[in-house]
Amino acid sequence: MKTKVLFFIFSILAFFETNAQCAMCRAVLENEEGQGVAKGINDGIIYLMSIPYILVFIVGFAIYWKYFRKKKNKT
Repeated sequence: MKTKVLFFIFSILAFFETNAQCAMCRAVLENEEGQGVAKGINDGIIYLMSIPYILVFIVGFAIYWKYFRKKKNKT
């Protein structure tokens, strides 16, 4: 259980540093000086990508919690 928690935390921290641009967006934004817009686009893509994962985690946790409480009350 401890390794699963550590793996989960490491996964969350690792994806904050990823570049999420597609090839076409990268080609257009690399031509710009300063790269400020490119970093903003990356942050927006990562934000939009993380919402479904967070929702799936919440639903999975709710199902697990409901099942765990049922089992605990039976014993």
